[in-house]
Amino acid sequence: MDTRIDDLLGVLSEPKRLRALQLMWDGDEHCVCELMDRLGATQSRMSRHMARLKAAGLVTDRRDAQWVRYRRSPDLPEAWTEIIDTILRALPPLSRAQPKKRAA
Repeated sequence: MDTRIDDLLGVLSEPKRLRALQLMWDGDEHCVCELMDRLGATQSRMSRHMARLKAAGLVTDRRDAQWVRYRRSPDLPEAWTEIIDTILRALPPLSRAQPKKRAA
């Protein structure tokens, strides 16, 4: 039995991780703060989700000063890409989050 596919399905079974992956599937880089705003998650929770996606090999990261930017991994097996593409097509699109107003 291939436990790697079990790992993939386990990672994708958590809704916030799946939605984060949906955002990153565009191929662009996304910082945790953007993912937090779009998905309504705390920084610590979003960072844990991203660590799990990275450990599974679904995303890569790049440090940019104090920011960490994530993007879809270019090295995914084709079968995994097909699975993820199929799952993401079944999801409703994410709405654009309204920027939070900052106190002056």
